[in-house]
Amino acid sequence: MITPNPNLQIIQNKINLPKKELILEIELNGKMKFEHLMNTIYNQFGICHKVLSANVEYVNGRSFGYVQLYINVSSDDFEELEFYLNKNKLLSTTVEYVCRKYL
Repeated sequence: MITPNPNLQIIQNKINLPKKELILEIELNGKMKFEHLMNTIYNQFGICHKVLSANVEYVNGRSFGYVQLYINVSSDDFEELEFYLNKNKLLSTTVEYVCRKYL
C-alpha cells in the first residue's frame, strides 16, 4: 500500500499561495556575515532573491552596511523571514514593488 507523503502535501499547498514582489532592505550591523545571510535566505527559506544594491564593509570579519533585495514571496514565507531577521537583530524595511506593464 502506498501512503501519501505529508511533507509533499505541504509543499504542494505552498506553491499555490499568492506571491508578492517586494524590495527588502536589510541593515547589517556586524551580527551576521553578509554571505551567511544570503545563503540562509536561499537555502533555509527557499526564497530566490536578486541583489539590487549593496554597501557592505568588513571590519574584523564582521559585515556592516546595507543590502537591498528583490524577492517574490508568499506572505507566510515572508513572515518566517521577517521573524528570522528580527530574532537575529537585523533591521529591515519592506516596500511592495509594483511594476507597470505597458501593452
